Amino acid sequence: MTPTMQALVLDRYNGPLEWKTLTKPEPAPGQVRVRIAASGLNPLDTKIRAGQAAHAKHPLPLVLGIDMAGVVDAVGPGVSAFEIGDAVYGMTGGVGGIQGSLAEYAVVDADLLAIKPANLSMREAAALPLAFITAYLGIVDRARVQADQTVLVQGGAGGVGHVAAQLARALGATVFATASARDHAYLASLGAIPIDYRSQSVEQYVAACTQGAGFDVVVDTVGGASLDASFGAVKHFGHVVSALGWGTHALAPLSFREATYSGIFSLHPLLTGLHRAHYGDVLREATRLVEAGKIVPNLDPRRFDPQSVDLAYEAITTATARGKIVVDIA
Repeated sequence: MTPTMQALVLDRYNGPLEWKTLTKPEPAPGQVRVRIAASGLNPLDTKIRAGQAAHAKHPLPLVLGIDMAGVVDAVGPGVSAFEIGDAVYGMTGGVGGIQGSLAEYAVVDADLLAIKPANLSMREAAALPLAFITAYLGIVDRARVQADQTVLVQGGAGGVGHVAAQLARALGATVFATASARDHAYLASLGAIPIDYRSQSVEQYVAACTQGAGFDVVVDTVGGASLDASFGAVKHFGHVVSALGWGTHALAPLSFREATYSGIFSLHPLLTGLHRAHYGDVLREATRLVEAGKIVPNLDPRRFDPQSVDLAYEAITTATARGKIVVDIA
């Protein structure tokens, strides 16, 4: 008899996520099978479900879920880094035709995984991979933030933003972060200096925070008008990084400052198969920082499971989430 598992399957865009029986997958060379405990939900997941993320290249029928945490229960040929019983986490699928984490099991590329931080629950660990990887690609790989620099995080209380603020602080930078007034106390608790972007213009907060010089590095996690504001907030010879560089933007403010820009496309290794081992390395650094108390994920306190997954998606699409949304699988 063929082993089976349950998974939430989307057969049409904007349609229902249905709990269906699928064949339980077996790990190929270089893969492990993970019994999934929790699936982290991201805004991109809602766009894929709505059919608004062609760049994710995830054909129907599909299983969503980019982030996961769980326990290794089978190891494919050639894998030596993990053993059955290891608690792991990673950004492992849900795009490019790769089965996502809204399922009881998934086979994943072992290069994409790291051992879960010992001081995090499965839920907390599942909230981190995409957010930490995106923040790390911008702050460390692209901008190479140093301890004596000033860093502005646009959208500092968001999923990527709150991790970016903590990562920059862990590197010793002085961190500023834009957010609505309701999130200022939370940002201050992370060691960031909050900026109310609604009551201050870019020129006003640049003057107030940097005496008009601008920020060494600006990390844009919002896109649109926030990316335009980033070009106006960066200092001379500074650097702007963005995970949402869509649309049309005037580069003159950036050019007048002789500043540079980097785009971040976190899906690239999943879509192409290239550079996946780097993501495992990045998550091992995340584990180190989390266990040192320097990165703490912020979770929405509500609990969701496969039967209430529509409410989880609604929390993101209606912008009512207060922290990362996680769906309990096991």
